[in-house]
Amino acid sequence: MEIARSQNDGIIILAPSGRIDQDTSAAFQAALSGEIAGAAPASVVVDFTAIEYISSVGLRALMIGAKESKASGGKLAVAALRPVVQEVFQISRFDKVIKTFDTVEDATTWMQED
Repeated sequence: MEIARSQNDGIIILAPSGRIDQDTSAAFQAALSGEIAGAAPASVVVDFTAIEYISSVGLRALMIGAKESKASGGKLAVAALRPVVQEVFQISRFDKVIKTFDTVEDATTWMQED
């Protein structure tokens, strides 16, 4: 799994690609946790444009990131979920745990509000 990183007005955007599953969730979690710890309080958007699948261990990695973000006073959101991934979020009710947005731009706008 590749994870691209960019920044927009102080908001970190992580863009993983492929699958977040048993084989890749540890690397994803490490990258997410590293960004949150490195810029506390960090605002992080995870761009799911190139994610084709997420398993329960991938959701767990996001949950850990959400807890770390909240503890540091930051914000975490996901954006651009593909239909299959969006269905996983809805079935698991994960969309009630982490803010989801249609686009990265919508997520960054939400993060800038206060």
